[in-house]
Amino acid sequence: MSARMLPPRMRALSARKSALLCALDIGTSKIVCLIARLNPMDSSESLHGRTHRCRVLGIGHQRSAGMKSGTVVDLDQVEAAIRRAVDAAERMAGVQVESVIVNVTGGRIGSQLYNAQVGLGGRGVVEADVHRVLEACAARTHAQGKAVLHSLPTGFSLGDTRNIRDPKGMIADALGADMHVVSCDATAARNLMLAVERCHLAVEAMVATPYAAGLSALVDDEAELGTTLIDMGGGTTSIGVFAGGSLVHVDALALGGNHITLDIARGLNTRLADAERLKTLYGACLASVSDERETIAVTLAGEDGDHPTHVPKSQLVRIIRPRVEEILELVRDRLKSAGLAANSASRFILTGGASQLTGMTEAAKHILAGQIRVGRPLGIHGLPESAKNPSFSAAVGLLVYPQAARIEYFRPGRRMAEAATGTGGYIARVGQWLRESF
Repeated sequence: MSARMLPPRMRALSARKSALLCALDIGTSKIVCLIARLNPMDSSESLHGRTHRCRVLGIGHQRSAGMKSGTVVDLDQVEAAIRRAVDAAERMAGVQVESVIVNVTGGRIGSQLYNAQVGLGGRGVVEADVHRVLEACAARTHAQGKAVLHSLPTGFSLGDTRNIRDPKGMIADALGADMHVVSCDATAARNLMLAVERCHLAVEAMVATPYAAGLSALVDDEAELGTTLIDMGGGTTSIGVFAGGSLVHVDALALGGNHITLDIARGLNTRLADAERLKTLYGACLASVSDERETIAVTLAGEDGDHPTHVPKSQLVRIIRPRVEEILELVRDRLKSAGLAANSASRFILTGGASQLTGMTEAAKHILAGQIRVGRPLGIHGLPESAKNPSFSAAVGLLVYPQAARIEYFRPGRRMAEAATGTGGYIARVGQWLRESF
């Protein structure tokens, strides 16, 4: 991916200005478009980092097409689905949008941690030193075939003292920095951008889905104390680990709610549409004492619905449960292999459509052995009741992201335009964010 094709990096939203934003959640099973007005507000006690009050003006919701495991497999189908979702949102809001903020779930999103150190010679840290050490970190982030989505400094160090949030003015012989970089396959990112651009829309920013969902669903001190967010989508299950107020790790599995639907279709010999209906209406992860007595009507593949077959609900549960356990066990194993199990095992938040299966919280508690809750989009006004559920967390998080974009590091070449606007240096932006958030 050439420099001009890199995912665009969004400039931080001014805490004093209103804005009209459009979020586009392109998933494997659904596409959601939200158009919202953001107005400045006082800092929230429970929703850290929020600088604006968000009100949804328009929403478009379409069944996805042309996507598999979060990546584009049919450009024409994806384009058509995006057009329908955006058109519905524009009609409801009464505005026409020109750019969107898009999420990325597929393309093997993952984390890399980088650190660097620069000499100070025993003097105080100035802003230029911070830029030098962050640039030294960023210079190491280029990987063949990968596109950088986020560059998040997680802390500075002075000698043996680590986890310093603002080193400016402090004295040491050397300044170090740690940076968390979230990336994905460049080809997947470019094809997602291409699908959007074919709809005559510009991409303002691309945001990793678990990061967006976390920005939407985390409350109080969850990001500070350590929380793992698990976004259970249709084609993928993505993981975001938050600690010390920052996103510190992301990962994704190519398994999701659609795989549960496929298991049901195969196990009960029914059509995919009927399997999805059975999952939604009767699906559960854990058995109950009444499941053997309760029966459900199943229309077999190739037959009409006039003479359905009746099977005990327990048979449906026996199909769903192994796949759910497999997904949760893979999440547990991925966290353990990344060395994060000890830090993130106390709190888990479940979002995404598949998290709404009956008994999912209990199943997660059994396998992940921590505090579990279902995360819903928070701190947003004008969202229809039908959208106030975990499957819309990522879409709402895309509207929150511009408020948090100031903590990301932009390489000097990308920051020239921002410098020209007089919005302040990196330390000023981080300092402002810390004052507002903690």
